[in-house]
Amino acid sequence: MHFQWYPGHMAKAKRMMQEDIKLIDVVIELVDARIPYSSKNPDIDVLAKNKSRVILMNKSDMADQRYNAAWKEYFEAKGYFVALVNSKSGTGVKQVQDIVNKACEAKIERDKKKGILNRPVRAMIVGIPNVGKSTFINSFVGKASTKTGNKPGVTKGKQWIRLSKFTELLDTPGILWPRFEDQNVGLKLALIGSINDSIIDSLDLALELILVLSKYYPEVLANRYGIETVLSVDNLQGALKLLEKIAVKRSCLIKGGEPDIRRAAVFVIDDFRTIKLGNITLEFPDDRKNKDKDKDKDKDKDKDKDKDKDKDKDKDKDKDKDKDKDKDKDKDKDKDKDKDKDKDKDKDKDKDKDKDKDKDKDKDKDKDKLVTDGKDI
Repeated sequence: MHFQWYPGHMAKAKRMMQEDIKLIDVVIELVDARIPYSSKNPDIDVLAKNKSRVILMNKSDMADQRYNAAWKEYFEAKGYFVALVNSKSGTGVKQVQDIVNKACEAKIERDKKKGILNRPVRAMIVGIPNVGKSTFINSFVGKASTKTGNKPGVTKGKQWIRLSKFTELLDTPGILWPRFEDQNVGLKLALIGSINDSIIDSLDLALELILVLSKYYPEVLANRYGIETVLSVDNLQGALKLLEKIAVKRSCLIKGGEPDIRRAAVFVIDDFRTIKLGNITLEFPDDRKNKDKDKDKDKDKDKDKDKDKDKDKDKDKDKDKDKDKDKDKDKDKDKDKDKDKDKDKDKDKDKDKDKDKDKDKDKDKDKDKLVTDGKDI
């Protein structure tokens, strides 16, 4: 399957965020705790460069608790301020204000030194579609919030939400990024509902989900659907056979008693999204760390290549310098030759002058002779 979804309104929203980021002190990004890395928009890293960053792992109640803390440590090691939250129940939401304040400590201190006191921290809340951003805002802001209206320099019609005299929030539309480099990222986003279901084949999606579950959570499928323990499903054909069994167990049948695999596919996807399959995490921090190491190695290789290129450039520069020196030498030689030629010309001129003098002398002698001869006559 190929996953990609980037409608025009997302491109427009991104442009608006680029305009507003200069007004922001801290960027709060919500990710889905079931796929913390894949639900983190890489464009935000570029957009929010040099800004304080907070990551909220939302829907942490739906993820496998064994991995929540590990993912939190992973992001903290990258320099983010991180909190586990459940926006629906409100769990973890109260700590967010303290985390935002901590993330902005340096900025608040700078303001104090400049004599700026009690200036509210301005936070932009970002996240992919269906990550639970609106639910979080409602839970975080509560009834005490008031809209502060248009701010100077902000795109017309944009509303800030005042949480208190110390904090203002700017909500943004959920956006993805134009191209998924890794199609597994697209798959995970589709599974949690961040890609429009209308452009996804639910059968293909369910088969991919079964492959993932059979690898990491084989007991889940057996327990939920009353089928034998799944241990050997490692290809789409095996996943299809398993889906047929699920269809029979769920009484998803068509005429003639044949399993209705498309109906069963929808059941499996819905069961995952509504936690009926249990708390499931679809990606793991150790795997991510290994990929990061590979990326670092690739970066080091690229650096080495760049160094080699620089060396080659330096060599080429040295060659060019040597060529220039040789050219200069040739020019000097040519100048010397020209000087020698000029000297030769001057010598020739001198010789010609001497010749002319000799001729003049001869003429004078001839004249003298004529005069003498005339006298004699």
